Amino acid sequence: MLRVPKLLRHRFQREPGNLYASPRRITDVHECGFYHTMEIPGYGLIESLWDLRPGIREYTGNLVFEGKRVLEVGTASGFVCFFMEKEGANVVAFDLSDTFSWDILPIAGLDHDELISDRRIAIRKLNNGYWLAHRAFHSRAKVVYGTTYDIPEAIGPVDISTFCAVLLHLRDPFLALYNGARLTRETILVTEPVPPHADTDSRFMEFIPQTELHDSWWFLTPTVVKSF
Repeated sequence: MLRVPKLLRHRFQREPGNLYASPRRITDVHECGFYHTMEIPGYGLIESLWDLRPGIREYTGNLVFEGKRVLEVGTASGFVCFFMEKEGANVVAFDLSDTFSWDILPIAGLDHDELISDRRIAIRKLNNGYWLAHRAFHSRAKVVYGTTYDIPEAIGPVDISTFCAVLLHLRDPFLALYNGARLTRETILVTEPVPPHADTDSRFMEFIPQTELHDSWWFLTPTVVKSF
């Protein structure tokens, strides 16, 4: 078993109790947030900024999920989770809950306490959106809440782990990927925006702090992710 070097060891307190979160009974879409456009049974089409429906197979690498145990890092409101489950996967969805803080860029002049508070409200709504859809889809996916810097080993081995539009939002994408990789037996799927001005064959990683993008840290090329 791999061990995390001491210099990379960041420990955060996880929620007490069982490893897997208890389902929430959420029925009101107004209590929810949705990261992706979703067609939810009983609720119809719920639109959001990102609509992956036309290209979801390409987005998930045309992987075969039938019979695979999958760790989905950064499930948000669950669109990719429920797609993989429909394709035959046994999914463990992993994400922040509102007891954890998002990695906010430490940009001078921003009210970081307010940003963290606002983001925790948004996270709570995303969690609610997941549970509303989970119930509507009769999903059997399990959920673990925590931080990517401390993914519990108790989740156990998985065949596939997915990091879909996750690494760019993390202060330490290498550590997050490491924590998922140590549980993964076969395949790691990473889906990231391609840097617009970079040679994708290079090991390129650009720090992109911007006031209006205080939750986005990096552009990463496919080559540097493979190197990670």
